[in-house]
Amino acid sequence: MERVIVARVQGSTHHESVVRWARQEATRRGLALRVVRDGPADGLNDAQLVVAGARDPDGVMFPARPVVLVPEAPAAQRSAGPGAEIVLGVDAREPAQAAVGFAFDAARVRGVRLRAVHSWRFPACAAELRFGVPEEDRATWEDHEVQLLGDALRPWREKHSDVHVLEDVRLLPPARALSRRSASAGLVVVGRNAEREPGPTLRALLAEALCPVAVVPT
Repeated sequence: MERVIVARVQGSTHHESVVRWARQEATRRGLALRVVRDGPADGLNDAQLVVAGARDPDGVMFPARPVVLVPEAPAAQRSAGPGAEIVLGVDAREPAQAAVGFAFDAARVRGVRLRAVHSWRFPACAAELRFGVPEEDRATWEDHEVQLLGDALRPWREKHSDVHVLEDVRLLPPARALSRRSASAGLVVVGRNAEREPGPTLRALLAEALCPVAVVPT
């Protein structure tokens, strides 16, 4: 089977930026590029990677294949610098292994830093504190989150010792944390459960991201 990257051009979407990103990635990985215009989603199963517009109605539903969704906003279509980092959205408690692997590989191929972003929130007991969360409690909870992220990434860092990793723990909703980092990133990578419909976090990220977003099914 030919190893290809497929650029899916749907209707009147911003096809130039979609094809441009796909062509650059195909060159980077030494793969062939195939451009499909208004093709059915189920006809792309032989692709190593699918590239589509962020507003493609089938974009996040391609079965069993990672898809990179390129935003329409003019600010999002800028060419990221050659050293732009890869941003990985990771739940340290249940890391999506396929997405983590994809992000490490993307950083390795580009020779850039990988920023692993883990979002957290205060535990339920914080709502019972009458005078707010004491700084020492916040520090303790945050240290625990940092430890969780470090433990989740340790096997991957050992396997990919040539990839520089920055661990980034944020007290923010996941979509907001990732969209903020997307302003200076070359690519944001997230996972999704292939058995479920895309959730509000993924949809919010796709609406706000300022760089392409890779959605990797489990």
